[in-house]
Amino acid sequence: MVELQINTTQNVNINFIAASVGERILAYVIDWLIKIAYGVVIFQIMFNVIGMEEWFENLDDWSIIAIILLFYLPVIFYTLIFETLLDGQTIGKRILKIKVVKIDGYQASLADFVIRWFFRIVDLNIMSGIVALIAIVTSPRNQRLGDMTAGTSVITLKNNVNINHTILEDIKDDYKPTYPNVIRLSDNDARIIKDTFTIARKTKDYKTLIKLRNKIIEVVEIKEVAQSNDVEFIDTILKDYNYFTQNM
Repeated sequence: MVELQINTTQNVNINFIAASVGERILAYVIDWLIKIAYGVVIFQIMFNVIGMEEWFENLDDWSIIAIILLFYLPVIFYTLIFETLLDGQTIGKRILKIKVVKIDGYQASLADFVIRWFFRIVDLNIMSGIVALIAIVTSPRNQRLGDMTAGTSVITLKNNVNINHTILEDIKDDYKPTYPNVIRLSDNDARIIKDTFTIARKTKDYKTLIKLRNKIIEVVEIKEVAQSNDVEFIDTILKDYNYFTQNM
């Protein structure tokens, strides 16, 4: 078990458990089974439903290759598409409860996912994935070459944590939110805010609380603040975020 320490932009260290090699391989296998299933379905539709073999008889080889490649594009871009849409997870990763995160505390961007996807050519397609396996095993953060280049890692979400260690807040059924713009935040943003808030409040670090309050106001674009107290304001932001994300 490799513990991964992520230093956020607020200089707060958050500890995660890096996904094991076995979890990553199993997620990879599940994703490939989905790709194969897609290929079988497309093949059946092309040749047994649409009857494209008759079309192919009148086409040259390059046109046939272009058509097949067009249908194969979702397989080629499968990982990139799903990691972008599912916030660092493919279907296989979601089933195994693992995900891609940035090791600097920022939310992984499309550019990060593109870099990881591009390096799959080296990591997974050369020597049948041996390069990726060696990189993950020898890396202190369980990173393959694509992760090292993009500044990402894959973590497990199966840690045993309670509500105080998550972005969840205990809110009442009749809770009325104050700042609807909190939906601009991501889960990663909310987690960083809560971790920073918890530590600053516990250590009475008022300077950090003021900086965090100002940053939230800037990012969420709040024009009028209802609370004069920093602690109350940030606590309300976290509760509002949980209210909207749990009721969307």
